Amino acid sequence: MDLKYVQRIEKQLLLYAYWIGLGILSSVGLGTGLHTFLLYLGPHIASVTLAAYECNSVNFPEPPYPDQIICPDEEGIEGSISLWSIISKVRIEACMWGVGTAIGELPPYFMARAARLSGAEPDDEEYQEFEEMLENAETAQDFASRTKLAIQNLVQKVGFFGILACASIPNPLFDLAGITCGHFLVPFWTFFGATLIGKAIIKMHIQKIFVIITFSKHIVEQMVAFIGAVPGIGPSLQKPFQEYLEAQRQKLHHRSGVGTPQGENWLSWTFEKLVVVMVCYFVLSIINSMAQSYAKRLQQRFSSEEKTK
Repeated sequence: MDLKYVQRIEKQLLLYAYWIGLGILSSVGLGTGLHTFLLYLGPHIASVTLAAYECNSVNFPEPPYPDQIICPDEEGIEGSISLWSIISKVRIEACMWGVGTAIGELPPYFMARAARLSGAEPDDEEYQEFEEMLENAETAQDFASRTKLAIQNLVQKVGFFGILACASIPNPLFDLAGITCGHFLVPFWTFFGATLIGKAIIKMHIQKIFVIITFSKHIVEQMVAFIGAVPGIGPSLQKPFQEYLEAQRQKLHHRSGVGTPQGENWLSWTFEKLVVVMVCYFVLSIINSMAQSYAKRLQQRFSSEEKTK
């Protein structure tokens, strides 16, 4: 096989692994989760959308896309960009991210299934809350408990389509669906198949369309104009947005010169620092969660030793 094709296949596999990994990090349940859609996939879709309208094309040369977006030498006819063409351009990245989020939902399922089959109670706060919720199902009064019970009943009674409905919308309580399916021994492919279809196809297209519409050219221009209309602080806030958009346009055409903003725009600086803070918080939340789990095991061991004395 030609080395060029081998390198291309290797690059594609690494690209798939990258987005699947980000999807897993977003839903694996370690700490609070790293919201990689807001930090990586959402901005990626937004940049492709802005570039498509600026270039009047989605035929960005490869390489450097997706590492860098540069307009092709022959730009398309103005107005030729459609919603569907942008959706098709980012479909692989979005679907791979969705596959990763579906894989990240498997640990709660396997944990609850193993606990039910073995009869042992796992050292997991969410599973313990689930058991308490089942015990107090008839007396639940607060909104949060009733919501969790509604999800549990939907998944338990409707099965595949209930799981599909929960997975097809942004749902912070979906871990409960995985625990419910594991606890009631729902077949693996029923759970994972519905989760995969819901997250990697249905929910992902909803999120993609929302981001693409939000960052379409006329919507962005209206947003910048609206910021400028805010009394008092509007013009001072509008200027960095305009500079940032102009810098992105010039970068797409791979040129620099007159009119290029000097120095780093505070918007891009703020976003970069936000990413660093989110990643650090994610790492600290994992360490904190592991420390709490370890302390709980030590306490249980100490209590059992005290009882045996």
